Amino acid sequence: MPSTSSHTPHRFAGFSLVELMVGIVVAMAAVIVVMQVFKVSEGQRRTTTGGDDASTTGAIALSLLQRDLRQAGQGIANPQLMACQLNLGNGRSVAQLLPLQINPAGIPAGDDDTDVLLVSYGSGWGGPEGALIVTQPSAAQYTVGAPQAHQLGDRLIATPATRAAPCALDLTSLSAAPVGNTISVALGANGVAGGMLFNLGRTPRFMAYAVRQGRLTACDFLTHNCASAAPENWTEVADNIVSLRAEYAIDTTAPTRDLVVDSFAQMPPNAQFPGGVCAWSRIYGVRLALVARNRQAEAQDLDVPAPTWASAEAPIQLAEGWQRFRYKTFETTVPLRNMPLTFTGCP
Repeated sequence: MPSTSSHTPHRFAGFSLVELMVGIVVAMAAVIVVMQVFKVSEGQRRTTTGGDDASTTGAIALSLLQRDLRQAGQGIANPQLMACQLNLGNGRSVAQLLPLQINPAGIPAGDDDTDVLLVSYGSGWGGPEGALIVTQPSAAQYTVGAPQAHQLGDRLIATPATRAAPCALDLTSLSAAPVGNTISVALGANGVAGGMLFNLGRTPRFMAYAVRQGRLTACDFLTHNCASAAPENWTEVADNIVSLRAEYAIDTTAPTRDLVVDSFAQMPPNAQFPGGVCAWSRIYGVRLALVARNRQAEAQDLDVPAPTWASAEAPIQLAEGWQRFRYKTFETTVPLRNMPLTFTGCP
């Protein structure tokens, strides 16, 4: 008899279409949850790091500014020098020699709605009141009572016994070591016997600060042409600084000052109190605000308030699109420590 064989059907393992669809939906839901968690975490990270970035940049920039402002006026806060035009001997000049100027003439403005600062100071060993020029053997030689306070390479300014009007002075340097009580200079000034010789040391500074293209930049009149806004003249101090605003701290009490700051203003004090040097001597400090922002723009506008500071006269104004960044505002008042509280003959 022919044999017969029976075949048992095999059951194939795998997922049904319904099971696949359910798995895909579950996986998509998991991906969505993970992406939402990542988005929240990334937003918190950007908030933290963005704020830290602005804080660090602003703190460094403010520290550098304060360093120069604390020295402002050293060796030049004298009525014989202040507000005079100073020829630097390099083809450039400072229109007015003052410890501090806000938006001075002759220096191009920075970014819109920002201020320019010009800080001047010396580094000499001599007294800030200067040395008496006893005699003048020649146009480029001065006899003084304390030649030991002058060294080769020092920068000097000679002033006549009576302040000239208009007042224009020259910055010169020692051309040789002192011989006895006689000092020889590279560029002499006629008719200064009985006047004063001021020693600004080897490294006087005439530093201009401005915000240019979102960076805090600096220019030294002795080494660069600060009358030009060309990038090669301005060295970057700190990146992502978007605003610098400043005001003079002034004693406005009249007719006799009370040695207390009464107001803050951007207007030079000689416009408020006619009297030249006496008016400038009413400045006791500077109030300033520095605004830093984080480096990376956000994907969308942030619901944050615009940066502000105490001044109503010089508000902080930012460029269009500012809402895409995080900001840190630094505000401080720096006293001019080298400025005498009063000048002889000034009310």
